Amino acid sequence: MQKIRTILYTGGEIHDWRGVGTELNRILKSMKELQLSWVKDDLDILKAGNLRPFELMVFFHTVGSLTSAQKNGLLNWVAKGNGFVGIHSAADSFRDCPEYRAMVGGHFVTHPHYRDYMVSVLDAEHPITEGLSEFMVRDEQYITDYDPRNHVLATALWQGIARPVAWVKSWGEGRVFYLALGHDQQACKHEMFELLLRRGCLWAAGKLGESETAGGE
Repeated sequence: MQKIRTILYTGGEIHDWRGVGTELNRILKSMKELQLSWVKDDLDILKAGNLRPFELMVFFHTVGSLTSAQKNGLLNWVAKGNGFVGIHSAADSFRDCPEYRAMVGGHFVTHPHYRDYMVSVLDAEHPITEGLSEFMVRDEQYITDYDPRNHVLATALWQGIARPVAWVKSWGEGRVFYLALGHDQQACKHEMFELLLRRGCLWAAGKLGESETAGGE
């Protein structure tokens, strides 16, 4: 089996990208389908020539800004048919870049305090959320302004309104999966976070079909 050439990127400000990166790296390294490289806080990896060897990116970053070369490298790479998995603060990166926000499918607005809350699955037939219904998490709930064309997979209530927790969308020929969970290292240890990340990676890479699921090894 040819492995999916995958890049894990963690960096930015505010969040503990080192701690989160440690958990993401643990989960992704355990997936036999992936060949993993971890890049830490160096946005130049997004330039076109640097991304060319990869097929899938798992991305955790907060705020900051992109150069034109970094922005174009990333957006064009996804559009050419590669997979992008954005975790939590990927929706709060590069606030001055509407093209990046459009690729992700939304952007951060606010969050309530870190707490326990219930996630409800809207589409239990999609390969990422197949067979799931409701589950509790302890995390920081991201409230986002999002593109209504996104296919929302799961939501959680805030102020009486269901807010997206996970969605999928396309960007050109590429696939995008956004998961709002994963604020810190502990949140990334939740079994449902791990399951959704695993499935989301395979889906974004085009390796998880309409009737398949993928759990741990």
